[in-house]
Amino acid sequence: MLDRLDKQLLAELQKDASLSLQELGERVNLSATPCWRRVQKLEQMGYIRGRVALLEPSRLNVGVTVFVALRGEHNDAWMRKLCDVVDTIPEVVEFYRMSGDTDYLLRLVVPDVKGYDRVYKRLVANLEFSSVSSSFAMEQIKYTTALPLDYI
Repeated sequence: MLDRLDKQLLAELQKDASLSLQELGERVNLSATPCWRRVQKLEQMGYIRGRVALLEPSRLNVGVTVFVALRGEHNDAWMRKLCDVVDTIPEVVEFYRMSGDTDYLLRLVVPDVKGYDRVYKRLVANLEFSSVSSSFAMEQIKYTTALPLDYI
């Protein structure tokens, strides 16, 4: 079970994983050594699965977000092939198997409509779909990588 300090550490690391142990400890009122031990424990327990740098999509010329809803066959071989194809497409940054009318949902980042069309052609060249529906995000209103910690 995580205590208040563990949750505070997770909250601070979600905001800025580049903090030094000294800075992180100061934010949660711990010295560096106990702070380091707690962070190590959180990593070993699987609460922290990695530390990354969040890049600015527009600076990388991938400022257009596209959501793609797919419907396809309902068998294991087709699903494995879809997973294999999606793994080769770096523009796909999220990939979900869904309930309801959509079988799979992809989130892509591309430079423009032509960039999306290239991804679309790669998908349909490798698999048959019963439906492909794409929606371009007009504006990003909220985006965070921080997960809620109230349910621990």
